[in-house]
Amino acid sequence: MSSARYEALNHQKPADTIDQSAWGEAKTSNLGSATSIQLTPASDFDAGTRLPRKEQEIDNIEESIELTQVFGTRDRIKRSANQHEYEEDLEGEYRDSEGSDHSRRVLPSRGRSWTEGSFVQYTPEEERAVVRKLDRNLVLFIALLYMLSFLDRSNIGNASVAGLKKDLDLTSSQYEWLLTAFYITYILFEWMTLMYKVVPAHIYISLCVFFWGLIASLQSLATSFWSLVTLRALLGITEAAFGPGVPFYLSFFFRRDELALRTGLFISAAPLAISFASSLGWAITKLGEKSSFAPWRLLFLIEGYPSVLVAVFAWMYIPDGPGQTIYFTRKEKKIAQLRLGKSNNSQKVVDGLRGLDPHEILETLCEPKSYLTAMMFFSCNVAFSSLPVFLPTIINEMGYSALSSQALSAPPYLAAFIIVILTAYLSDRFCTRGLFIALHAGMSALGYALIAIAGHRGWGNKWRYAAIYPAATGFFSCITLIITWTINNSNTDSKKGTGVAMLNIIGQLGPLLGTRLYPEQDKPFYVRGMLICSGFMLFTLALTLGLRFVLKSQNRSLALTRPQTQVQKVDEPGLMATTDIQDIPEKFMYML
Repeated sequence: MSSARYEALNHQKPADTIDQSAWGEAKTSNLGSATSIQLTPASDFDAGTRLPRKEQEIDNIEESIELTQVFGTRDRIKRSANQHEYEEDLEGEYRDSEGSDHSRRVLPSRGRSWTEGSFVQYTPEEERAVVRKLDRNLVLFIALLYMLSFLDRSNIGNASVAGLKKDLDLTSSQYEWLLTAFYITYILFEWMTLMYKVVPAHIYISLCVFFWGLIASLQSLATSFWSLVTLRALLGITEAAFGPGVPFYLSFFFRRDELALRTGLFISAAPLAISFASSLGWAITKLGEKSSFAPWRLLFLIEGYPSVLVAVFAWMYIPDGPGQTIYFTRKEKKIAQLRLGKSNNSQKVVDGLRGLDPHEILETLCEPKSYLTAMMFFSCNVAFSSLPVFLPTIINEMGYSALSSQALSAPPYLAAFIIVILTAYLSDRFCTRGLFIALHAGMSALGYALIAIAGHRGWGNKWRYAAIYPAATGFFSCITLIITWTINNSNTDSKKGTGVAMLNIIGQLGPLLGTRLYPEQDKPFYVRGMLICSGFMLFTLALTLGLRFVLKSQNRSLALTRPQTQVQKVDEPGLMATTDIQDIPEKFMYML
């Protein structure tokens, strides 16, 4: 059985600039197992159309567009009679200020075969405008929220240098427990990633932001180890509800080949937050020295409370989906939905859970590849969780003052911010994840090894500080692409959500080890901790190459099988033609 093909005969005049008003009925003739569809001018059938026509545009319609499909003969295919209703529904947006008709491309939706996204009538420029709006409004706002989240999570390292340990009389073991308590609850509540498909996002995200800001601010009132460790545990719950599910949430708005850059923009807020925290920590420490309020208390309050205020804006600004975006016009909402092949009514309700399929959840839990990516995430998180909270202390042990340590902590993370975005862009451009993960895992492993060797052999602080740059840029880039890779290789929302939850539940066990790699007895060089991080990044490199080999083999097998076909009736007025067409779903292939 042959596959459906779409061919525009545009040798004389482009067939993709067909004026909407000129579409009429289609005549069909039986060609054996195929149907040839000849589009003729609407003027032959409907002389009473409301939209003005130009004769040269009508002449253009007489060019053929042949659709060869495998579902046998259809008597006729009609152009939607609701085209003019679409003009009214969009309140004149379909026509320019002079009342002239706009030509629209008749495009099959990108990357798909005859589905409900076929014959989408919008220009590439309109689609790019929609994506740009999402980037400017949604992605940057989510990145701001994650920056605040990571700031409240990691500022305990700056607080330690600013006098926290001394004022609360904390031992090295107790300080490690402050870090560990956060990650224990963070891991236990990773399953809340699935809540993005159950609770409206604007409600869910704004509540998360409000509560983590409130708890982070209350840390400034801690008077003992036990009060602070309790607040750290509660902070872990609120941040687990938000951060791990954000890439999954972004997949509601972006395609597979667009997701890495947007995840990169979101994840890069973490190194930006650390660099900002280091600079802010330096300023607050300087300010606290001249006030009666302890610098570390001032730091917790100033860095925590802004999240409480931002939560109000999150309630109003965060959309639940492409169709509920307040900064889109109604037409842009439609385009945002159609470009993903989705509509408002496409979500399923299974066992009372909006959009969650228990069978697909169970299938993902039994998939070996899910555990392979989770182990990669675990290995990266050993390094990812340890360096930010210990870097000010490590630099301080190099012989720099507390103020200088705060300032010198910022540049490596500014470099990581730039490299993460560049890597994500290139990964999307070449539609590959594994090679970039392997490259950065190797860089990070070399960076950690150099820190350890330079300290052990006494090469000097400049070598140790310089090696922090490849170490930090490497693991931040790996984290970004591992999350994206997991989402890319799941073909339904239920599988994506479950995969991300598994990734984080298993992967976030890494910080339980990572936060205990730098005990005081190992200072000033912390050779053991650095070598352990280097080893785990090499383990990430090996797992990445192994997974890429497995996926490549499975793609070969998938390429040998033929897609199943099914007839689907498309009846979506407005941006889509009303036709009975053959749906040949695109064969899902794994991204390498």
